[in-house]
Amino acid sequence: MKFFRTFQAQLDPGLLGMAVLRLFSAMIECSAAIAMIYFNDVKKALVINSLLAIVGPIIFITATSLGLISVAGSVSYGKLLLIIIGVGFILIGILK
Repeated sequence: MKFFRTFQAQLDPGLLGMAVLRLFSAMIECSAAIAMIYFNDVKKALVINSLLAIVGPIIFITATSLGLISVAGSVSYGKLLLIIIGVGFILIGILK
């Protein structure tokens, strides 16, 4: 347990939050894949897949926001603006 506490103390809270969100997203994806196999129906698989299309961008936006909040103090406003514009382009590409 001592190793875990030491390891956890060295992690940036923003990084830890991003990693936990991605692990949560991976669990949702794996659960959806298992559900698709369990139901063995293309129509139900499409419904499950469409639900994943909603969850994915939400996880992406949240994880990116945590990362931006973490680096906001160490990055210039110009670079931060470029990062936000880049994320906006990614979202436009995903959603359209």
